[in-house]
Amino acid sequence: MGPFTSIAVFLTIWWTVLFAVLPFGVQSHAEAGIDKGDGGDPGAPVDPKLKQKFLVTTGITAVIFAVLWVVLWLGLIKLPPLPRTH
Repeated sequence: MGPFTSIAVFLTIWWTVLFAVLPFGVQSHAEAGIDKGDGGDPGAPVDPKLKQKFLVTTGITAVIFAVLWVVLWLGLIKLPPLPRTH
């Protein structure tokens, strides 16, 4: 797996994991009993903790990508070669 393919695969895994991690630990204003007043969405999170979720997402993605890389490096799964264009 080349460097560009590795980056593309890592980013694809990262976004997928991010969407899985985002809902964890979120409490809305309505659940917290906070009145947002006029114009506020009661479903908006009180504290989304995005920095922590980005770090957790990066860690989980690194583990998944490392396992994938080892599986490909050991040849447990063979990827078909891509056709070359000239």
